[in-house]
Amino acid sequence: MTETALTDAQVWDALRQVMDPELGINIVDLGLIYDVQVRGGEVNVKMTFTMRGCPMHGTLVAGAEAAIRPLPGVEQVNVEVVWDPPWSPEMMSAEARARLGR
Repeated sequence: MTETALTDAQVWDALRQVMDPELGINIVDLGLIYDVQVRGGEVNVKMTFTMRGCPMHGTLVAGAEAAIRPLPGVEQVNVEVVWDPPWSPEMMSAEARARLGR
């Protein structure tokens, strides 16, 4: 039986399971995930927050790591928080904007 390679799409799907507890919307639809790179068993994610000092910072980073780690073939997960470009409501999916009345 051959093992299939981990894909960026699998990581994006896993990240959709991580919900912002205050808004009830996943971090992908909120536009908080900027980039996903899979290189063999190493997964690198760039994410941001709606504001510096976000009280959910640690919780959401840990949630992203926990969502990715069980995927088949994952050996290492690196989540980097970046502030460029700055997050804006336009980065949210149309569904997330509609749910928030934007």
